[in-house]
Amino acid sequence: MRDVYLQKLAKVIVHYSTAVKPGQLVRITGEPVAIPLIEALYEEVLRAGAHPLVRCAPDSLREIFFELANEEQLQYVNPLALHEVETIDVSIGLWAETNTKQLSRFDARRQGLASAARKPIFSTFMKRAAKGELKWSGTQFPTLACAQDAEMSLRQYEDFVYRAGYLHLDDPVAQWKKIEIAQQKVVDFLKGKKTVRFRAANGTDLSVNVEGMTWINCCGHENFPDGEVFTGPNLQAADGGVNGVVRYSFPAVHLGHEVHDIELHLEKGRVVKATAGKGQDFLDHMLDQDPGARGVGEIALGTNYQIQQHSKNTLFDEKIGGTFHMAVGAGYPETGNANESGLHWDMVCDLRPGGTIEVDGQVISKDGKFLSPGWPGNE
Repeated sequence: MRDVYLQKLAKVIVHYSTAVKPGQLVRITGEPVAIPLIEALYEEVLRAGAHPLVRCAPDSLREIFFELANEEQLQYVNPLALHEVETIDVSIGLWAETNTKQLSRFDARRQGLASAARKPIFSTFMKRAAKGELKWSGTQFPTLACAQDAEMSLRQYEDFVYRAGYLHLDDPVAQWKKIEIAQQKVVDFLKGKKTVRFRAANGTDLSVNVEGMTWINCCGHENFPDGEVFTGPNLQAADGGVNGVVRYSFPAVHLGHEVHDIELHLEKGRVVKATAGKGQDFLDHMLDQDPGARGVGEIALGTNYQIQQHSKNTLFDEKIGGTFHMAVGAGYPETGNANESGLHWDMVCDLRPGGTIEVDGQVISKDGKFLSPGWPGNE
């Protein structure tokens, strides 16, 4: 019998997160270890009257690729992959790593070349999503590797994952609709504002120009679990959109690499200095992979107070209530940010120990808690 939580998760993803409709082409991607969830999703897509397309490949292929691919192969843009993102109506992606450190010993420069080559595919995906032509959602299938990263047993990690999405409740969708209402209050307040300033006890002091930008309410549709409100900085503003320094609280994980103690200095919307206590070479190669990689594509407030601890998994860490995150690289066109890159790397700063968020000079969050009643964590 299939795990009741996987059945519930599949129903939420297909019928709520992506709202699959009859006749749509729905791509499901994941690794073999996630087959129980892939099967559950496949069933729900069929029940919705749509056409499932499964892409299930072992993560070992990435290791082989970076070991053997030549320069031309690293930079190859697969026309079939591009056609796929131009054609599908819905994309459901599963993260299910069996070895989260698999690529950590491979040449960072080669990984940067391959990442930059994804730019046409990534940009097409983002633009179609912004226009509403492509619905997408990504979620986590609990694995031993991810549990180890989070320093939990597999059973503890499964509980962590499912509770973060409120799947322990009889009606998780009803809870996400309540969250949508609370987060919309934040979005409504931020609409029309000019400057958001983040300050933290670790020395972070970052000003972001959001004038004219659109804030998005993330309540379980694209990421699952969810819990954030985000926008893109106004990189066309006279001040360049982002200025200051940010010191990240948690290790930033990308392509199997952990980069610790990241400090970024930004001037006029671009990273002008980047240091790390561990992973400096990888950080440099990612930021130098293409012209847009040092630009800022996203700024967001974490609002999921069900998630209390970091787990070295960005899907969860960036949602922690009382944090903010910033992504270097590609922006989301629906926010008004047009930065393009093969990179989109979210990094998280904890505001719970002595941090504040100011909006046009008004403090709206202190020590990781919103001050207005009815906002997330203060309902």
